[in-house]
Amino acid sequence: MWIECFEKDARVEGDEIDPLVAQMVDHVRVTHGAPYPDEEVGIWARNFAEASVREDGPTERLPSIGAIEVQPVTEERIDDWLRLFDRDAFPDNPDWGSCYCLHPHTGDAPERPWRDVRSDMIERLRAGATLGYLAYVDGRPAGWVNASLRSTYRQYEGLDPEGPPPEEVVGVSCFTIAPPYRRHGVSSALLDRVIADAEARGARYVEGYPRRAATEEDASSFCGPPSMFQGRGFAPAVERESYTVFRRPVQPGGRG
Repeated sequence: MWIECFEKDARVEGDEIDPLVAQMVDHVRVTHGAPYPDEEVGIWARNFAEASVREDGPTERLPSIGAIEVQPVTEERIDDWLRLFDRDAFPDNPDWGSCYCLHPHTGDAPERPWRDVRSDMIERLRAGATLGYLAYVDGRPAGWVNASLRSTYRQYEGLDPEGPPPEEVVGVSCFTIAPPYRRHGVSSALLDRVIADAEARGARYVEGYPRRAATEEDASSFCGPPSMFQGRGFAPAVERESYTVFRRPVQPGGRG
């Protein structure tokens, strides 16, 4: 197992997790003076180390993929969703292995053990408090989009006080695509399904939050590129320091 510092200036490896966590906590304290208590840094380091072993899916991008099928994550698909997040989503980026896409709902919260985050998201999916979709390729979960109502996202509270009510807006908060299926149109297929279903969900608008600082690295494009939204009739609605809100009205009949 291994842990890499969030500043990418140190990496520790070994078979025993406790010494690795202690080494990384010491490095962060001495080198960076990060404004987090040692306990929180330790939780982050332990999450990273455990994800470096747990996330054992393939990392190589496939040259081509089969047909993409998109389905909402209902009770019977939670195991598929767990397969994606437990093993296949972040084998190339264990630092994100504890996310489970809960962050949009909680906003900036202290680091927590990944099992607790996982449990909370399972309950949210079962209760319908989080709604999203899985993309399948050849029967295997290949990607996810969180497409819950904006009223469920603490991260976007007060985003647009003069705009539509949050409970009438489907917020496309993030995409998670397994490495073999990236840059094959999986995010586009997920977004198309979100748009198609929005009217039946009672929404009046769909919006996304692409980051301004996105780079060519896959990890920085987790909200999708602006071009993907613009190509589907989304227009800039709100400008924030780190992202732009792209919004489009829901069309009758789910038309694009």
